Formats: sequence, structure tokens, C-alpha cells
Amino acid sequence: MILFGTIVNAGAIVAGSLLGYFFHSKLPQRIAKIIFQAIGLFTIYIGIVMTMKSSQILILIFSMVLGSALGEWIDIDQYINRFGDWVKGKIKSEHETFSEGMVTAFLLFCMGSMTILGAFEEGTMGKSNLLIAKSVMDGFSSLALASALGIGVTFSVIPLLIFQGGLTLLAAWLGNQMPTPVIDEMSAVGGLILVGLGFSIMEIKKIKVVNMLPALVFAIVFAYLFIK
Repeated sequence: MILFGTIVNAGAIVAGSLLGYFFHSKLPQRIAKIIFQAIGLFTIYIGIVMTMKSSQILILIFSMVLGSALGEWIDIDQYINRFGDWVKGKIKSEHETFSEGMVTAFLLFCMGSMTILGAFEEGTMGKSNLLIAKSVMDGFSSLALASALGIGVTFSVIPLLIFQGGLTLLAAWLGNQMPTPVIDEMSAVGGLILVGLGFSIMEIKKIKVVNMLPALVFAIVFAYLFIK
């Protein structure tokens, strides 16, 4: 089953976030806050590690600048938040951080190199090893994230299924045509987006990281054009 890893991943997130949501109502505010800060620090760390994979700094720069400009022009953030508000209305949730939880969790779970490499492993070789390992990590992460941001984290599986599942299907279509250097540049851009997400989580600076997502596409294009 070509999407087995993604389905397991989504299931782990749902289970972890529901458990975290249960603890959410039982945790003192100060405990929830420091958990949130710990997640922010971890996100920044992972982002820095991923960004170091880039071997062409100009690809990273131009991808981020052009991708962010395009994303801001489209204003992807606005549409994602509208979708979050729509889901919130449908399930009649009263959590103020519902949309924030959904978007933050989606970015955290989908911008990592394991998402990209795991999707391509499953799509090209039919193996789900990386995505299964990612599922375990995401399950624990979703528990901590939901304890701080609430039930919105659970609904991050909707964009995750679309994004990660789409990558897997794309990989199955491309075969083994995407070289490792291209994946590395895409991962590096994803890492820089994660650093921005970490700043937002830590409340250092609110950044519309969702509007930076087109940078991933630019990274692939530039890597194909300029990396031999």
C-alpha cells in the first residue's frame, strides 16, 4: 500500500494529540507555557541542522526570497487560517488557539527532512521505514503540542495527508529521478522555514511562515538548474 506510512503517521498524530488534549485541561498554565517554549527551542534546533544541508547558499537565499514574496502575494496564511476557522466552526470548538495549533503542528510535522526522504522512500521503493520512525516521533511531539495548543493539533492531519501523501504519489510518478542534492536543498529551505516557526512559537517574532512554503518549489527548480 503506497500511502501506508502516511496513514500510520496520521494515526499516530491523532492518538498523541488526543492524549495531549486530555492533559491540556489538567496542566497548570505555567507548565503548558514551558512545554510550548521547549517545543520552540527544539524546532529552532532541528531547523538549523536541516539548513546546514545546503551546499549552495545562493539557492537557499533566492528560494526563500522569491518563495516568500510569492506566498505573501497569494497570502497562503490567510487561506490556511480561514480553513482552520471553518473546521473550528464545524466542530464547534471554543479554543482560541485552534487554528494556531493546526498550522503549527502541520509545519512542524511536514517541514522535516524525514517527511521528504520518507515520502520518496515509500513512493520509489515501497518501503515505509522512515515514515514509521517519523510516526513515533510525531506521536510524542503531538502529545506535547496538543497539551499546549489544544485540539487544533489533531486536525493538522488533514493538510499533512494532502502534503505528505502528495509527495509520496509524486515520488512514485517520478521514480528515482530526484537526485539527493535536490532533496538536500529542499530540506535546507524547509529547515529555514522551521527556524522561523520556532521564533513564532517562542513569541520572539511572529512570522507568517506558511507564506514561505512556495520556497520549497523554488528550491527544487533552482537545484535542478544549477546543481550538476
